[in-house]
Parts: sequence; structure tokens; C-alpha cells
Amino acid sequence: MLIIIGMPIVQVLIFGFAITNEIKDVQIAIIDNSKDEVSREITQKLLSSEYFLLNSNLSDYNEIEESFRGGKIKEVIIFENDFAFKLQRDKSAQVQIIADASDPNMANIVVNYTASILKDYQRSYMAGKYIPVTIVPEIKMLYNEELKSVFMFLPRAITILLMLISAMMTSISIAREKELGTMEVLLVSPLKPMQIILGKVFPYIILGFINAVTILLLGYYVFGMPVQGNMILLLLEVLLFIIMALSLGILISTIAKTQQTAMIISLLGLMLPTILLSGFIFPLENMPIILQLIANLMPPKWFIIIIKAIMLKGIGIAFIWKETLILLGMTVIFIGLSVRNFKVRLE
Repeated sequence: MLIIIGMPIVQVLIFGFAITNEIKDVQIAIIDNSKDEVSREITQKLLSSEYFLLNSNLSDYNEIEESFRGGKIKEVIIFENDFAFKLQRDKSAQVQIIADASDPNMANIVVNYTASILKDYQRSYMAGKYIPVTIVPEIKMLYNEELKSVFMFLPRAITILLMLISAMMTSISIAREKELGTMEVLLVSPLKPMQIILGKVFPYIILGFINAVTILLLGYYVFGMPVQGNMILLLLEVLLFIIMALSLGILISTIAKTQQTAMIISLLGLMLPTILLSGFIFPLENMPIILQLIANLMPPKWFIIIIKAIMLKGIGIAFIWKETLILLGMTVIFIGLSVRNFKVRLE
């Protein structure tokens, strides 16, 4: 009854708020080499909309790469020197737009919104003037110049597959052993709960790791997906995520009494939230605050950030240590709860 009545309500609410291609409060940075009245007016017009928030004013081009590596800034807008003077003298001035194209859909939307605001300002600037002027946006896509969608979907596909397969495979197999009675034999044996959990998880760690490496090889050789960062760091992060997913699967198996229950929890309880609230398809920044807070509890959200940062941006642990610690903390919590549930059954 809970699934029949509650699940449609939850799905409608999540779909209604999550499925949107609009942008809101996208963080940007600005390099204003001109600092004249026109560049300030354009900046104000950008920020007065509901689309953009100013994260920082950069003073040097060398700061652009560093700002994108932090992961928060999606776009950098650069005004050329003597912007207003060139607009009056030459009737043309340039604005360079640099977007983080590791998410090509988001980059396209952000650039289009920016270009529309520039055109709108250009029309208002020309009002009452006989000689037309042109504000020329020069667009550059960083990390994915060709805007290949596979660069966006492959890291996310790895995340979803590892999450669902590892968690579901573990939960169902252990629930099956409970149904058959073989788990009870282990629970009354001298083995400690931690030893039982490690014994159950270890084979699936190997299988999950093989799956991950296979996907990475297919991505590299078939789709040309680059790995800009350290391969060892990437594999270690993949291993951490697999262990986390398996520990979640074990936790589900300690709650579910049957294989059917374990499958329902794994599919319905993990699939929709994982796809909708992890940034897999729709940007989290556009969602209501309550859904953004719930998304912080979704492990795939943090792994997607990690894998994109390593594969596309080539950054190291110095920029993703927070996300790594969050995954590590979730793993410890899931294992701890699993051990506790095993102890309860022993009593």
C-alpha cells in the first residue's frame, strides 16, 4: 500500500520540481578589463536577472582555470579593454564568454542565456540612435570544445551502473541466503559480523571493479572519452564508490526479509532518487532548496563530481578531498549500521 499510494505522489513531486531545462542562480565570474559605465551596466543586467549570481571578480586570466576547477563557477565573462569607447568609436565591442563544458547541456543553456541578455542590452543601447552598434560575444567551451554529449553521460552512466548493480546485486544475494536459511548458519557461527560482511562484499568488489574498468576502457577506445587526471587516483575513487555501494546493499539486505523486498528497495528506493537527485540529467542548482538538501544524501552526486573532475578537468585530490571524505563517511556509516543489524539478529 505504501508503494501503491506513496510512490506516485513522491514521483510526481520530484519530477515536477526536478525536470527543468531552465537555469537559476548559476554562479559566474567576471573579468572587467574596461570598468566603464557600459560594462558595469551589462554586469548589473546579468546579475539583476534570476539566472546568474556573481561568485567573484577575477583580475587575471590565469585565475580562470583555477576558478573552474573549484566546480562552482559555470561561466566566466570577460570585457575587453576600452569597451564603451570601442562601442562608440567602432560601433562594435567584444565580450568573451568562457563556459565549463564538462556538462555540455548546461554550458549551452548558460551561454544562450548570457547571449540573450547581451542582445537585449544592445537593443536598449541602440534605442533612439541611428547608427547600429554590435556587442559581439566570443564563446569558448572549456574541457569539451566539441560539446560531445558522451563526455557528460559516460561518467554519469558509470556512477549509476555501479550504484545500482552493486547495491542491488549484494542486497538480493544476501536476502536470498536468508530465505534459504544459510545466513542463519553463519550468524550462529564463531564468525564476527564484520567478518561475515567482509566475506560477502569482497567477491563483489572484484566484480564491480572489473565492470568499472571495462566501462572506462570502452569509453576511451570507443567514444574517445579522455582521462585528463591521474589514473591511479581515478581507480582508487572508483574502488571507494564500489565499496560504498556494496555496503549500502548489505544494509538493505539486513532490512529486507525477502529477495522481492530487497529488489523493490534497490530499484524504487535507489533508481529514481539516484537518477533525478544526483545531477545525472538535470542540474541540481535549478531545484528547490529542499531537494538540493536531499540530494546531498545521494552518494552518486558526490561521485559524479569526483569522476568528472578527474576525467575531464584533470584535477587532483586537493580539489576533491571534501567529496572523497563524504563518500568515505557514508561507507563507514553504512557498514556500521549493517554490523549493528547483524548483532541484533544474533541476539
